[in-house]
Amino acid sequence: MAKSASSLIQTLCAVSMSLPAATQDLKWGDILVFSVADKMFGATHTDLKTFSFKVDADRFLELTDRPGMIPSPYLARHKWIKIVDPKLVNHDEAVALVRRSYELVFAKLTKKLQREIRHE
Repeated sequence: MAKSASSLIQTLCAVSMSLPAATQDLKWGDILVFSVADKMFGATHTDLKTFSFKVDADRFLELTDRPGMIPSPYLARHKWIKIVDPKLVNHDEAVALVRRSYELVFAKLTKKLQREIRHE
């Protein structure tokens, strides 16, 4: 399981910023948003207690049935989940899921933009 709640969320933030062309900005007052080409792939409150991200459609129900994860408010229809209890979530799997979220969003970018990001 996760090392600690806050360390998992901090790790997910660090992983998010390590991805190619990833940016972060503050939206809606206290939401730290991670994006690629202005398309969100992750978000957390500034208190670093939860983390939301996009998942593959075929994994959405499986993941939200697990303890510690729920459909992300406002974004569930786009297959986003929210880690609400990081102590119950496997650290390595959460990191892989955030990387996959980035890949899902990256894949929706134009081919031209994808090439530009890959060559930065």
